[in-house]
Amino acid sequence: MKNLSNNGSRCNGKSFPLHQTLSGFINKAALPFCLLMLIGLLFGCQKESTDTPVDELQSASNLAKGTSSLAAKPEGNVVNDYTDLSEETLWELQQARAATARYKKIENAIKDGYADIAVDVEGMGHHFMKTSIVDGIVDIREPEILVYNKNIDGAQELVAVEYAVPLTFPKPEGFTGSADVWNGTSDFPLWLLHAWVWSYNPDGVFNWTNPTVHLH
Repeated sequence: MKNLSNNGSRCNGKSFPLHQTLSGFINKAALPFCLLMLIGLLFGCQKESTDTPVDELQSASNLAKGTSSLAAKPEGNVVNDYTDLSEETLWELQQARAATARYKKIENAIKDGYADIAVDVEGMGHHFMKTSIVDGIVDIREPEILVYNKNIDGAQELVAVEYAVPLTFPKPEGFTGSADVWNGTSDFPLWLLHAWVWSYNPDGVFNWTNPTVHLH
């Protein structure tokens, strides 16, 4: 709008011969010229004020979309998908999940003493055991076995934790409630219990096998 005021001043400040009256000049020459200038300048100001916010909004929108597409999506917590469990049991499952989060990288599991025991089972996966903690104690935050399954790229993904207690001990009491059914009839001299806290099991979090897990 600065240009508008300057142009108006130049129109109004022009000198004219004395025999012309101011009103006559305005009617015959200056008024149409100044009106055209005013219209042009007003249109220009209006267009600038209209286009600039649109451009800014579009840029902001594009930036937001770009930021959104680059942002990592948070991983779903499958424990939240299980129903018909007490709040205490769910809390314990969350503890098991949180305590084993670092073992999503299998290198960390191996570093901490878990070793491949060559037990590869359809509907379960590949089993890695830490034999040094296999005793009569059940610590839900320290499972004796970690269960992995290879994805399509060949990388091992953590799908479940498993607890193991020698059969020489009474049937363990693990999680709160009666949903955790321990298996003492496998080919191993162990009480065993799976907890599918990393891969959702539609048959139940403590079910022996998971129909969604196919051995790779």
